Amino acid sequence: MNHQEALTAFIAAFIDELSRMGVKHAVISPGSRSTPVSMLLASHPSIETHMNIDERSAAFYSLGLAKATQNPVAMICTSGTAAANYYPAIVEAKLSRVPLIVITADRPHELRDVGAPQTINQIHLYGDHVKWFSEMSVPAGEDSSLAYVRNISRRAVIEAKKKPAGPVHLNMPIREPLIPDMKEDYFHAGSFNQEGQRQLCDIGSIQASEATLAGLASKLEKYQKGLIICGEMHDATFAKEVIQLGKQLKYPILADPLSQVRTSSDSDGIIDCYDSLLKVETVKTQYKPDIVIRFGAMPVSKPLMLFLKACKEAIHIVVDSGSGWREPAGLSVSFIYSEEAWLCEQLTELVSARESNTWDRDWKALNSQAKQILSSLREEADLNEGKVFLELQDVTPDNCQIFVSNSMPIRDCDTFFHTHNSNRKIHCNRGANGIDGVVSSAIGVSATGLPTLLVIGDLSFFHDLNGLLAAKMMDRNITIVVINNDGGGIFSFLPQASEKDHFEDLFGTPHGLDFSHAVKMYGGEFTRVRDWQHFNKAVSDSFEKEGLKVIEVTTNREKNVQLHRELQQNVSQEINLSFDGGKYGN
Repeated sequence: MNHQEALTAFIAAFIDELSRMGVKHAVISPGSRSTPVSMLLASHPSIETHMNIDERSAAFYSLGLAKATQNPVAMICTSGTAAANYYPAIVEAKLSRVPLIVITADRPHELRDVGAPQTINQIHLYGDHVKWFSEMSVPAGEDSSLAYVRNISRRAVIEAKKKPAGPVHLNMPIREPLIPDMKEDYFHAGSFNQEGQRQLCDIGSIQASEATLAGLASKLEKYQKGLIICGEMHDATFAKEVIQLGKQLKYPILADPLSQVRTSSDSDGIIDCYDSLLKVETVKTQYKPDIVIRFGAMPVSKPLMLFLKACKEAIHIVVDSGSGWREPAGLSVSFIYSEEAWLCEQLTELVSARESNTWDRDWKALNSQAKQILSSLREEADLNEGKVFLELQDVTPDNCQIFVSNSMPIRDCDTFFHTHNSNRKIHCNRGANGIDGVVSSAIGVSATGLPTLLVIGDLSFFHDLNGLLAAKMMDRNITIVVINNDGGGIFSFLPQASEKDHFEDLFGTPHGLDFSHAVKMYGGEFTRVRDWQHFNKAVSDSFEKEGLKVIEVTTNREKNVQLHRELQQNVSQEINLSFDGGKYGN
């Protein structure tokens, strides 16, 4: 077997095993050293390839696609700094538990550390931001080498999917010449007909023991004043089961928008205005729970975090199927490592159904009162940031995939995107909470073919403008709502805003960019809305059109802060009046 045949057999075996293990998508960035991997990936009949020129954008695109499908996505780049450009997305994938198979082509060992061009040290390049790393052997065609590379491929998929899911890194040294043998169809050839030899791995799931379930059920039955807190979750069965458990226990469910619980068909008992409620001192002091059970990542809300920190006397339980340590509040917590939906189902059968009580009724009434006040923002005629999410509830399709950027958009989503009976899913890169790569991540989500909406701030949009090229090159259908307040709007809510001398230069950072030119360059349609009627029509119509549609909402940072604070003041004032009038606690 000559070099070309050995190279082709080795890499084809690797790719074929990825497919057999369920990998359906591969994102390719162009480069010379990665040539054989790219060409053979593009030739595989069961793997859809996505071409993304910029490695940084490609990695975030892969992240979005894997986040939406909950299945590992392979990504391949050439050697050198191309691999370094993957870094931010890999960090996000590890922290947010998104499965990626990162393949970096490399120079063979004899060309390392000798001044060869386009060569950096790629061994353990991503440190502990990947779950597993393998420095692969140079391609060879012996039977033992083909068995080896299939095992590496198989293990990479298993490690990426195994909970907690995350990225794995395979560094692949390749010698020249780099062109594979494309004359033979290796993926249908008899030499690859190894279905009978395929070794599958049943990853399985973690389930709490009967003793643990019984002990937890006993605790839950003991305490009437309990809270269920739901952070980011991806299990489609979770919402139904946790809602049933909440009903059985009469425990309010404080549901983060990324929990996917707010869009359930049954919203009874779901508290979606807790961020505003927990800024009211009376609520914080009079409604401390005796027990808290939390599922998923810590929610976005800072007031909720501070509230939990203050509940030091309560019993805190964190349920995590990924066996992690998700406890940023620094509390004394009991961890239960189990599948979340399954545990909720089991507990619902074990605990006795409670009658409605003051604790349950008060939380629901408080939430309803806060929601009514927050929804009064609909009456505001001027364009503002919070109302964007109130209006989007009415004009986005039920099966829409909504990607929300970090900084202010996700916080406004938390405050104003309330319970709604729909099949919408809300995504956000909350692992490292960065504003980089958001456009690319959302376009990766749009590759599922479902209606996709991105809500993003102007600085985040600027950070990833080159991500728009993926939408153009791959004919993706996506609607992007850009909230443009000409700078870093979130800093206006922080203590830095009081330092007027340097605030604009260091934090406000106005840019004065007209995004219409960039959108036009990438073949998109740009609309700068005049008013809310124009906004609603532009968003609604965008889902009837193909391609890239960017809708800009121009707002004022100072007015936005004032409006948010006035709304919160109204919530606090009305709820305190209700307490004074004896509405709650009786």
